Amino acid sequence: MTDYLRSMALMLVLLNPFLLIIYLIDVVEKLDRKQFTLVLIRAGLMATTAFCFFTIVGDTVFSSVLNVNFASFQIFGGIIFLLIGLQFVFRGPAAIEMLRGESQHLTGAIAMPILIGPGTISASVIIGQRHEMAPACGVVLASVLVSILIMIGLKSLHDFVKPKRELLIQRYIEIAGRITALFVGTVSVEMIMQGVKTWAEKF
Repeated sequence: MTDYLRSMALMLVLLNPFLLIIYLIDVVEKLDRKQFTLVLIRAGLMATTAFCFFTIVGDTVFSSVLNVNFASFQIFGGIIFLLIGLQFVFRGPAAIEMLRGESQHLTGAIAMPILIGPGTISASVIIGQRHEMAPACGVVLASVLVSILIMIGLKSLHDFVKPKRELLIQRYIEIAGRITALFVGTVSVEMIMQGVKTWAEKF
């Protein structure tokens, strides 16, 4: 049981619903609770499918099917999230809205790159190495479900508090968003360095 909890904690840390809700703040403000819940559920199903795929096949899809090294994926993914972090630092929440595009594509845009990213895919591979196929997919499903439930709860809290403290919420979002962007940038650089290190060990 401890191993399953460790794996679930790993995925939850990388999904980080408290960070994701900041990235989705424009969606939180535009949609009512029912619409927000439906969009999150659809995005969660897409993400869970992708995570379970990588949990089952591991890094074989990179080395055997695509004939590339997993380190290349880490480096490229790190660069993408570094750019997102920089955009958020300088532009605030509007940066994520710009990167996601129009609202009719919300489900896919939230699934990737908000939920499905280099970090969560790497975690899926690790979870697949730790456990058998069915339990590993169960851990992934439980992690995504917990993240979605937390974000729905935060949405409800936002809707309850906003009419009374709108200016305070806006200020908090601005500050928290830029601080979390620093965390994203740090993780991105670490991913790039890990990829470079893996490449260097081959020579």
